[in-house]
Amino acid sequence: MRSAHLLTVCLLVSLAITVVSADVAADPDPSLADAEDAFAALERSRAMLVLVDGEPVIQRVVDGPDLETPVNIKSLSKVVIGALVGAAIDRDVFAGTGQPVSELLGERVPEDADARVNDITVGHLLSMQSGLARTSGANYGAWVASDDWVAYVLRREFVDEPGGRMGYSTGNSHLLSAALVEQTGESTLALARAWLGAPLNIAIPDWLQDPQGIHFGGNEMRLSPRALARFGEMIRHDGALDGRQVLLADWIEASLTPRTRSRFNNDLYGYGWFITELEGYTAYYGWGFGGQMLYVIPELELTAVMTSDPTPPSSGTTYLRRLEQVVSEHLIPAVAAQSS
Repeated sequence: MRSAHLLTVCLLVSLAITVVSADVAADPDPSLADAEDAFAALERSRAMLVLVDGEPVIQRVVDGPDLETPVNIKSLSKVVIGALVGAAIDRDVFAGTGQPVSELLGERVPEDADARVNDITVGHLLSMQSGLARTSGANYGAWVASDDWVAYVLRREFVDEPGGRMGYSTGNSHLLSAALVEQTGESTLALARAWLGAPLNIAIPDWLQDPQGIHFGGNEMRLSPRALARFGEMIRHDGALDGRQVLLADWIEASLTPRTRSRFNNDLYGYGWFITELEGYTAYYGWGFGGQMLYVIPELELTAVMTSDPTPPSSGTTYLRRLEQVVSEHLIPAVAAQSS
């Protein structure tokens, strides 16, 4: 009896050691809390809102206003301008992405502009392939200090042919805003509120205008994280939300189709959207100065908004990669683990 008892005790101890050893060796399950903490640890972080299958799984304010308050989304505005172009095509305001922008701008095209301006299409502007010298980066200050932003862009020298290499320039997006105004007689603000704000049930506050009263195309818009999340959900659902088709599904597909590649971060680029692979999943994202981000990963039913301090200076692609690490190393594994 005594020998049998000792054998039983030894077996139990051995089993316990084996279980403990297995627990120590195994990697801990990825958690959404890890993703939240990784974002909060970044020095510029403001707010993080993550939806999975339409339900919020992370709602975190690190610094600044709450999730309902509009904030400056900087160049993330370009995905909104792209959506407005899609709505304009759907309403026959624009003929399509192959339409020359000079037809839409009319007398706003300066007489001394290079003749190749007539070869720039709506699609070229959306994909940053106008061929015109950039107005972003070091050229930004002189452009926004000019007395006619549209004419300034169209007078820029050609550094490539229209449809050539990508040259990221907010001037391209601003031409689209001007074209919307020229063709409708309405402000870009009014169109954004009617075509996007009302159907998505989101607030779109007024934002900066150029000297001619044209709302800045592709910069300085203000949207709340919750509004951005609803916009992202509409994109994820092929242009529909809450049973309403806001944009044509064909336009969403066209917007997310790679057209060129960014020379800054080497990611693909569509119509206002960057496209990359993260942990084996295709991720579409809009990116604004300072770290204003909207990620849409359809395969995981994931929409993620991250806002950051927009105050210059910003480390640009370096900070982008740190935000991307939050998504790829923490958020995606956590969501994938929950869905498996």
